[in-house]
Amino acid sequence: MAAIPVPAPASIPGAAPKPPLTPRPAATLILVRDGARGLEVFMLQRTHQAAFVPGGYVFPGGAVDAGDGDAFFAPDATADISASQRLGLPSGGLAYWTAAIRECYEEAGILLADDAHGRPVDTAEPSLCAALAEARGKVASGEMAFADLCRALRMRPAFERLAYFAHWITPVGAPRRFDTRFYISAAPAGQCGSHDNSETIASMWLRPEDALARHKSGEADMMFATVRTLQTLARFHDVAALMDYARSLATVPTHQPRVSAGSKGRRVLIQGDAAYAEVGKLDPEGKGHAASDIVPGEVTRLSRYLRRVTAPNPGYMTGPGTNSYLVGEGDDLALIDPGPADASHVAAVLRHAGGRIRWVLTTHTHIDHSPAAALVKAQTGARVLGMPAPPHGNQDRAFVPDETLEDGMTIRIGACTLRAVHTPGHASNHLCYLLEEDRILLTGDHIMQGSTVVINPPDGNMQAYLASLQLLKTLDIDYLAPGHGFLIENPDAVVDRIVAHRMAREAKIERALAALGEARIEELVAIAYDDVPPQRHAMAARSLLAHLEKLQANGRAAVEGLFWRSAAEGLWNTGNASVRGTKGGA
Repeated sequence: MAAIPVPAPASIPGAAPKPPLTPRPAATLILVRDGARGLEVFMLQRTHQAAFVPGGYVFPGGAVDAGDGDAFFAPDATADISASQRLGLPSGGLAYWTAAIRECYEEAGILLADDAHGRPVDTAEPSLCAALAEARGKVASGEMAFADLCRALRMRPAFERLAYFAHWITPVGAPRRFDTRFYISAAPAGQCGSHDNSETIASMWLRPEDALARHKSGEADMMFATVRTLQTLARFHDVAALMDYARSLATVPTHQPRVSAGSKGRRVLIQGDAAYAEVGKLDPEGKGHAASDIVPGEVTRLSRYLRRVTAPNPGYMTGPGTNSYLVGEGDDLALIDPGPADASHVAAVLRHAGGRIRWVLTTHTHIDHSPAAALVKAQTGARVLGMPAPPHGNQDRAFVPDETLEDGMTIRIGACTLRAVHTPGHASNHLCYLLEEDRILLTGDHIMQGSTVVINPPDGNMQAYLASLQLLKTLDIDYLAPGHGFLIENPDAVVDRIVAHRMAREAKIERALAALGEARIEELVAIAYDDVPPQRHAMAARSLLAHLEKLQANGRAAVEGLFWRSAAEGLWNTGNASVRGTKGGA
């Protein structure tokens, strides 16, 4: 692969950030075969003088060239239409398949092609072998077009042997960026491959797990995408199983890594990693300075008006700890969710405030969110705002607000505005706060990162929770700032995903009710939450009860004593009488 040097943008003090480089289209071909000890993959080592990944271990691949779109490769329009649809492109998709096969031939000397009769080319035939060996360097240097070679030897790339496997885009901020489509194919019989002694200096067949071991030991340097691909390949013992999997992929996700500063140094993130959205927001140029760890007591500026300080109470229910948010700039600040009554956390919040905390607001009164309000008020004289604690549940009943907030009330904090949004469900007194100028919604426990929220009756209510979730889609927001974890992007998609998860769980509960006829909650948990570790079933039972109460309210379930069953219109036929179900549960 001949990488084109791109000059680094000049760094001018006070200048506007330079736009990120546009990734260059590229293709990679992963060749696999069955070895004596299981699946093997072909890898090359790049020269140490290479402009891109010097000395690194890679799969054959490189940039898509203009010649890869030659009409010879697509004698009719349907081939490109089909290829483009598979890649999610409007057109030109077949060129990626061509580039993968061409680059594999140039870099590895392995050619996936068919002859004029549609049979795999016989590279062992002496004259063809000599012709391909002579042409390899010419094609790589651009002296000969790959399409002209194919015409001269009366052969065509064997596109049907490739399965589209992965899509990786080089992180923003990298000096060279590629938008690379990964393909996978069984290696052609009789072709073992070799490096070209130009761009590559070594070649080998390795089991994926052996390649990963070399990388871990420091013997083989690899790109993040290569490592992640090898980890996937290591799940398969033979070529047949791997190719079946690859061809079964209905969609192939796009991975756009982001570089961050982790507790152990540079860390690469992909979609799904907790800090992914936040790192992208805080470091749009990809310089790698944004943190991907939450450290209790340290402050993180999330926007012009918002900073986060996390309490030292990590755990299963609290994630990295409870987030306290400082809102505003200048002398007057608001503190949202002061957290547990922990003196060290209060001291950290006050140290990072850099101004007077005039207001303390709570999202709700669970004991990891509101108890520190009294400590902050005692030290600052701040007014405490929120909703009083309900009479049941694991509540901070010592919390007494100076002013009770209602849905839609606003607080002006210098140049920014907080709007209270009543979101009952997790707790009847739950409020979210919209930071209007930054379009960030502070969600407390209404939406958490990395796990679903427990809905714990009698204060928790599943029907109210789902309605409150849908309410968020009417707000103008770009990010969610949860009570536990990092910033979350794509709020509407997050709401849709949570609602879909809840409704799928509810359907599973209804199926369990239908199968059992009647059941106690602990029996239903074992079936409806069979994908949850048993040690968490006690907590899952609380959300299950919330689902059952929602079904009961909608006339789809009924209860008598400790036993639940399906119901029609809320009635439970028991012998000669019809009685309305009453609340109960284990």
